[in-house]
Amino acid sequence: MIAPILEERKPSIRFQPGQSGTIKCESASISGAVSQRACVYCGARVVLNPITDAFHLVHGPIGCASYTWDIRGSLTSSSELFRNSFSTDLQERDVVFGGAEKLAAALDEIAAVYAPPLIFVYSTCIVGVIGDDVEAVCRAAEKKHGRRVIPVKSPGFAGHKSMGYRLACEALMTLLEPSHDQPAAGGINILGDYNLAGEMWIIRNYFKEIGLPVVSTFTGDASYETLLRAPSARLNVVQCAGSMMYLAGRMEEEFHQPWVKASFFGLDDTASALKKVADLVGDAGHRRRAEALINRETERVSRVIEPYRPRLAGKKAAIFVGGGFKAISLVRQFNELGIETVLVGTQTGRPEEYEVLSRLVQPGTVILDDANPAELETFMREQGADILVGGVKERPLAYKMGIAFCDHNHERKMPLAGFAGVENFTREINLSINSPVWQYARA
Repeated sequence: MIAPILEERKPSIRFQPGQSGTIKCESASISGAVSQRACVYCGARVVLNPITDAFHLVHGPIGCASYTWDIRGSLTSSSELFRNSFSTDLQERDVVFGGAEKLAAALDEIAAVYAPPLIFVYSTCIVGVIGDDVEAVCRAAEKKHGRRVIPVKSPGFAGHKSMGYRLACEALMTLLEPSHDQPAAGGINILGDYNLAGEMWIIRNYFKEIGLPVVSTFTGDASYETLLRAPSARLNVVQCAGSMMYLAGRMEEEFHQPWVKASFFGLDDTASALKKVADLVGDAGHRRRAEALINRETERVSRVIEPYRPRLAGKKAAIFVGGGFKAISLVRQFNELGIETVLVGTQTGRPEEYEVLSRLVQPGTVILDDANPAELETFMREQGADILVGGVKERPLAYKMGIAFCDHNHERKMPLAGFAGVENFTREINLSINSPVWQYARA
């Protein structure tokens, strides 16, 4: 065992060939480990934020609102209201005397000036400490102004990002429950896609070609009205398991909608997802159209990426992303390109996802949950990684180490889902990993 690893962190890391036992995950971060995880409030906000015509009011200090402002690179086909961030801007006086009156006044102003159909009110850390009755204020505002006002109790200190995902799902269920008796309309809902760089539009077009309508999306390019139609769909397709599997379970319980996990990252996963959904809710015609689409796009994309394979073969990749389901797809994508994954970790992975990862990677690959920068740096050096796939917090570390980087997080501007995403991902990996700058940066 190497020195930089805290004793308490050892159960969350697999780094020896053949190491057995279940990796420790889904637990609180170790104090002093400088975890890469975000807080509960951030987890809730990033799930709900892409709802295009919703108003997001952060009840807390102004810093919380700025922390998550426009945090997802989600695109919209309608309202731009969600791109704004609003705060009650609690000050010291509010901490002493309470901020409920300030919150009520803010909701009155929102209703008068913006008149949105849906308002989310996020409770942050300081509200959890002073004990404002946010639920009562929201109920009163909903009755007074005749529009939905949903509280999201998300004090950051209450847990970690995964808990924020769950609280966002609870808020969505609060929104959907009055619409539970809608007649079945066929089609599917897509859960856990946030329309980053327009990815939801790509996936929706695939299903349109197959002949399966997308009823509602959670929450990329969603609106108040489209969300209310969600209980009428026949199947929920879960793209981001970490953020939306809980909602899928609740919708199955409340609305009797079955659900299935599906990934649209990589050739194999995208093809598998389309065929799976066509089989579950379609007929033989849907399956034929799905196979025709897959064959056409696979042939086209294979011609595009084939010239890159010799330039990428033998390279080594490190992965640190939010959820385990995405990490699994990324390992498969690297395998398709002839790149070996030598390190893979997530912020919110589940035990079963880590077991799948352990079967996909080669012996000796480091697998870790909830890493910190010191661990990432140490293992990337030891494993000889040529590129790191991660998010905005990992980018500076990679560049300082002279290692190539690919942004696969929610700030990116380029779609990486679907068949078009495979092309973009391959080009991005090639441009970054084979850039001549690294021979000087590592010198």
